[in-house]
Amino acid sequence: MGSNPILRIFKYHAVRHNSMFRSKHPRDIFNEIKWRFDLSRCKIYYIHRGAPGNVKIVEGSAIRNIDRSFLVLEGVMEDVYIPYHRIFRIEFNNHIIFEREIKK
Repeated sequence: MGSNPILRIFKYHAVRHNSMFRSKHPRDIFNEIKWRFDLSRCKIYYIHRGAPGNVKIVEGSAIRNIDRSFLVLEGVMEDVYIPYHRIFRIEFNNHIIFEREIKK
């Protein structure tokens, strides 16, 4: 791997931009942030059909639970379940730490 901080993960068709995190999958990244840092310092971009540009962005402070198959966000009326495959970008402290192409 060398000193290059960019690691391409072809299994998930994703790019991990920061070597500070060991994880490759969004669920593992969220757990790592939860236990090592602070979830409120991250921003999540995910596909949300019907939203402007089909993209929704939420703050990490909205994370209610990190389930096996879904990221659970605190909603106004009820919790929102986001499947991990819909998450295409995670930022931590305004740095991209996970990004994958959006399949059209």
